[in-house]
Amino acid sequence: MEQRHIISVLVDNHAGVLQRVSGLFSRRGYNIESLSVGVTEDPLISRITIVVFGDDYILDQIKKQLQKLIVVKKVLELNKKTSIFRELILIKVKAKPEERLTIFETANIFRAKIVDLASQSITIEITGEETKNEAFIELLAPYGIIELSRTGITALERGNMGINYHNRYDYFKED
Repeated sequence: MEQRHIISVLVDNHAGVLQRVSGLFSRRGYNIESLSVGVTEDPLISRITIVVFGDDYILDQIKKQLQKLIVVKKVLELNKKTSIFRELILIKVKAKPEERLTIFETANIFRAKIVDLASQSITIEITGEETKNEAFIELLAPYGIIELSRTGITALERGNMGINYHNRYDYFKED
């Protein structure tokens, strides 16, 4: 059965690595729903968080193909029980003067921030789990969404331990 999978990939932090990883997906016909990348606490390592849909076989193939890339240090599927997932959204909505207070109150309830105010629009930043963000978007939709930009999911495992990516032989062991 096809389902959503969130994969955390630790890679060398240098030019061309993202292209190699994303190229692997396109060559095999796998679609990436979202992708976020950033440097980790170690400036030599980047974390790529990839969201894909597929069955267990496809997930297994993706993990095996990623593990073959020399630039990949660790591949780990994250699950909701043991991980923290966040997404950032910037959303610009139409805002008539008489609607602004309601929009401000809605943003406050969702712990969102007003980051720009123009004569006919408001731009809001919201960070959180996807379900929270989707509910916020639904509430703002009647005002008229002008633009929307999403970062995609970024994630970490919960707890005190980090991922040990310095020992090449430990790269693919589940911690």
